[in-house]
Amino acid sequence: MAIAALALFIAFLLLVGGARTWIQVRRTGNTGDRRRVARQDSRQRWIDGLGTMGALSLGVVSPVAALLGLEPVVDSSPLEISGLVLAILGMVASFAAQLAMGDSWRVGVDPGERTTLVTSGPFGLVRNPILTAVLITCTGLTFMVPNMVGLAGLVAAVVANQLLVRLVEEPYLLRVHGEDYLRYAAAVGRFVPGIGRLR
Repeated sequence: MAIAALALFIAFLLLVGGARTWIQVRRTGNTGDRRRVARQDSRQRWIDGLGTMGALSLGVVSPVAALLGLEPVVDSSPLEISGLVLAILGMVASFAAQLAMGDSWRVGVDPGERTTLVTSGPFGLVRNPILTAVLITCTGLTFMVPNMVGLAGLVAAVVANQLLVRLVEEPYLLRVHGEDYLRYAAAVGRFVPGIGRLR
């Protein structure tokens, strides 16, 4: 299952990174990548580093460690198969949520940029469907190769996503969209429907 997890992680990067960027360039003439500007903010730079470390730990280091003999925390074929299903569903959901953002899709937050507030489609269910789907993918990959490296990577990914949303994205959206974002955030959960609504 370690080879399958590694292959799925590479496919995930190609789909949500490569293919989505290609689509954005075709539609807008712009990649949507704002990480260079975002990393000027020390919080975004630190959070991005934590998320990258988590993703690489669970998507690359964990499967390679398993291939080299690192034992799983839980040795369970049903867990591994459920992980495979979760990882595939998360990949598809991540890409679909990215597409639902249309021209507003960005990687990283440029505080000087204003994009349209997207509240329809999957964004009508949760405010951060891309990150929810990414975490489903990460959980699936961890279940596929359930060793300590993967578990640590999953924890880092969860913490990074929470910090990104709470410390960077929500303050930015509140500043840029004001009352419109407040009304939306009061009605729609942060990562799970109905949970994490702003008051």
